[in-house]
Amino acid sequence: MISTANVGLQYGKRVLFEKVSIKFNPGNCYGIIGANGAGKSTFLKILSGEIEPQQGQVIVDTGERISVLSQNQNAFDAYTVIQAVIMGNKRLSDIMIEKDAIYAKADFNDEDGIRVSELEGEFAELNGWNAETEAAELLEGLGIFTDEHQKLMSEIGGSEKVRVLLAQALFGNPDILLLDEPTNNLDASTVLWLEDFLAEFQNTVIVVSHDRHFMDAVCTHIADIDFSQIQLFTGNYSFWYESSQLMLRQKQDANRKADDKKKELQDFIARFSANASKSRQATSRKKLLDKLVFEDMRPSSRKYPYIVFKPKADTRNQILEVKGLRKAFDGLDLFKNMNFTVDSGDKIAFLSSDGLTVSALFDILTEEKPFDHGEFKWGATAQIGYFPRVNDHFFTGDLRIIDWLQQYSEVKEEPWIRSFLGKMLFSGEESLKKTKVLSGGEKVRCLIAKLMLEAPNTLILDQPTNHLDLEAITSLNDGLKTFTGNLLFSSHDHLFVETVANRIVEILPGGIIDRRMTYDEYLRDEKVKVLRNSLQ
Repeated sequence: MISTANVGLQYGKRVLFEKVSIKFNPGNCYGIIGANGAGKSTFLKILSGEIEPQQGQVIVDTGERISVLSQNQNAFDAYTVIQAVIMGNKRLSDIMIEKDAIYAKADFNDEDGIRVSELEGEFAELNGWNAETEAAELLEGLGIFTDEHQKLMSEIGGSEKVRVLLAQALFGNPDILLLDEPTNNLDASTVLWLEDFLAEFQNTVIVVSHDRHFMDAVCTHIADIDFSQIQLFTGNYSFWYESSQLMLRQKQDANRKADDKKKELQDFIARFSANASKSRQATSRKKLLDKLVFEDMRPSSRKYPYIVFKPKADTRNQILEVKGLRKAFDGLDLFKNMNFTVDSGDKIAFLSSDGLTVSALFDILTEEKPFDHGEFKWGATAQIGYFPRVNDHFFTGDLRIIDWLQQYSEVKEEPWIRSFLGKMLFSGEESLKKTKVLSGGEKVRCLIAKLMLEAPNTLILDQPTNHLDLEAITSLNDGLKTFTGNLLFSSHDHLFVETVANRIVEILPGGIIDRRMTYDEYLRDEKVKVLRNSLQ
């Protein structure tokens, strides 16, 4: 078990945590949520000991081992993949290194024999004889296969390093497992494997993630960071979200009724307090007013953008026709002989194991980049709005946000521009920030404001949930569910794809799979699985 007692931390005048006392029990998985900047990752670092709190303490039961998902991809470049995984259990790894060093000595003596005997005993207690087998099984489950296990970490790609570091964190059955964004760069099948692993995990898991489907699948509790405190709720993310919205509405209703009653009493007191015949009633009502209880309705630090896409015009019939399209990169085909059509009302999620493939397709369809062969034709009624995955080129100037958005608007009046910025949480002084200093999430919100202002009837969105917090993802998700136009998009967010798409197109080396169904139906479809294997 791991717990905190009166933990406090602040940077300057900014208080992150104030007298936080919370207990995390074995057998549970806790999802840490909170607005951007609330301190989710910082709290994990406090629990792991990487950051010392300014007040209070972290308490870990005696003998329990904490394992942390490393964020430093290059920290283990000098080791083989299998060695890097085993290093997740530092004590076991240290024993193996010391044993090997003693056995390699040319002048092995009695003292060495005693020491190595002690090490062998501890090695066996830590299940060391099965260490390589367990490490290999974890790697296989995460899509790192046998031929890569003896490679140096410096020889594998960034996506593979992320998986190895995740295997490292999971290795050796840690008592307390701390995971910060563990699903980043994982494909759907690997995320499913991780969900199953954590569902069977018997110890304590504390996780930060923006993947709502993952949080729903693994979390037994939600720890909500707000007002420098952490409040614990039983249930997964969706249960927390629905419950919190219900509680907020109930509080608002109760306060509204109390406010009405308060005004009624105040009016009575004001009218009759000077009237002798009514003075007794006025006094009694004043006492009642003093007893009136208002719920604590401090504004939450969590803010939801207002995202609604309203097309200027409807689309008709066939929106897009693609024939024999081919694109190669560095001599290898990203896709070839690609054929599909887009009809009115289609909301298509494009899948690929290589994100570059979908991005290349979207860049071609928006005429941002050339293609090698084939053709495509948009329908006459299609009005296209594009959100590219790589979008820094939109923000190279020295403009204020309000001036930046104004350049994309036919209506130049400032109140009109501010209305769209306000919906995306850029109000007051925020709208005067320079675009060159914006964070990744702020840039995404700017581009969404641009798309809402332009009001196209066909949206092409390449990984639009990247850099957004859970609140913005939820708002974008809701906005696209109600969007009446056409949508071509990609996303790693399972729930986003499941609730928005009515059609799935997966791009594979041997061709495409095109199915008019939901994402969950697509993942479960046995015919799709067979076809995917044949096209790999």
